[in-house]
Amino acid sequence: MVRNVDYETRRRAVLAATINKYIDEAMPVASEDLAEDFDLSPATIRNILAELEREGYITHPYTSGGRLPTSRGYRYYVDFLLAQMELLEAEKAHIVKEYNKEIRRLEEVLERTSGVISMVTHYAGIVSFVDWQDRIFYQGISQILEHPEFKDYAHLRKIIKLIEEKEHLLDIINRDFKEKVKVYIGDELACPGMENCALVVSSYKLNNKSSGRLAVLGPQRMEYRHAIPALEYISEVLSEVLERI
Repeated sequence: MVRNVDYETRRRAVLAATINKYIDEAMPVASEDLAEDFDLSPATIRNILAELEREGYITHPYTSGGRLPTSRGYRYYVDFLLAQMELLEAEKAHIVKEYNKEIRRLEEVLERTSGVISMVTHYAGIVSFVDWQDRIFYQGISQILEHPEFKDYAHLRKIIKLIEEKEHLLDIINRDFKEKVKVYIGDELACPGMENCALVVSSYKLNNKSSGRLAVLGPQRMEYRHAIPALEYISEVLSEVLERI
C-alpha cells in the first residue's frame, strides 16, 4: 500500500513538473528534461509520461517526442497540483499604489482595474459591472500577442471578436460559482475557437453586495499559480476602494 501511495505521489510530481515546464517554456517537454529534476532514469520518466498520456493528462505533437498538457491535464493541475499560491509583497504594494492614484468615478476605477489585471498577470484583463449589462472594460490584448498560442491571426481574431461582441463573454464570466476564483479551461468555455484559452474569474463587491466580475483571459498555458492569487487580491483591493468613492 505504501509503495502504491509513493508511486502515485511520484506520478503527480512528474505531471506537475511537466506542466510547470511547459508553462514556463512553451515547448514540448522531453523525458530527459524531467530526469534532471528527479532521481529517476529517462526510461522510467518515459514510462510515467506514457501512463499519463494514456489517461489523457498529456499528449504529444507528431513532430516532437516531447509532451504537452491537455485540457484535462490543466484541470487536474489547477484542482489538485498547485501548491500554496501567494503574491509577493512587492506585487501587492504595486497593486495598492495603482489604486492610490486619484480616482473620482466608478467608471475610472473599473477601467483602471482592467489595466491593473493586465499589468500584473501579463494577459488580458476584463471587468464587468452588474448594472451595466452591455458594457465591459478590457485591456491587454497586446499582452496576449506575446504568447505563441496567439501568433495565428485567425485564432487572435476570434479572441478579439469574443471580447468586442461581449455577449458570450459576459455569459461566461457571470456564471454562478461559490469559489473565490473560478477557472475555465479550454472546452469549459463552450466557445468555438477558444479551446486553447483559459479564463480566470473572480467577483468584487460594492456596498457589501456582489456587483461585478473580474477576469483574466489568456492561453491554456496560463501561469495559474500567479494569475489566481493576483485576481483574488485585486478583487479584495477593488472592493475596499469602492467603499471610498
